[in-house]
Amino acid sequence: MISKRETLNLPNTITLLRIGVVPFLFILLSEPGPFWSLIIAILFVIASITDFFDGYFARKYQMITTMGKFLDPIADKIMVNTAMILLIPIGRIPAWIVAITIIRDLIVDIIRSIASSEGIYIQASILGKQKTVTQIIAVTALIIHYSIFGVNAHMIGTLVLYIALFLTIYSGVDYFIKLYKSIEK
Repeated sequence: MISKRETLNLPNTITLLRIGVVPFLFILLSEPGPFWSLIIAILFVIASITDFFDGYFARKYQMITTMGKFLDPIADKIMVNTAMILLIPIGRIPAWIVAITIIRDLIVDIIRSIASSEGIYIQASILGKQKTVTQIIAVTALIIHYSIFGVNAHMIGTLVLYIALFLTIYSGVDYFIKLYKSIEK
């Protein structure tokens, strides 16, 4: 039996706090002007950076738990996908890109579940990590939206979003290929 102390360790608490940012996104993205857009972007970046720290602490202090392995990727998806969904009604991101991203995430989760049920563990790939980082950069710029220091944040965010879309599709295909090769063995 897993004790409460093992489950609610520092890395898992950090992950839960990252999920806790989501309600603030709902509130702050409802009517964002330049000031609140910047505040939301800062909050989003801070929450995104915690993804590094939860993994770092889990590995360094050998606090890796089943709950942490489950929650960490879900926290990333909840935070990024929620922000993307909330950017649709305020005209900062196309709905079709968000749909592809969410469908890809669901397919990858299904692939990993199928593999797991067969005793196959498909580890997160570097492509998946690159996709997440690129999505975070794109979403941050799209949250900022307004020009800052003479730079059009929306234009930069849109450009990076298309790079993230490519990585989203490519990494999804990569997971499928890994599952196919694992099953073939």
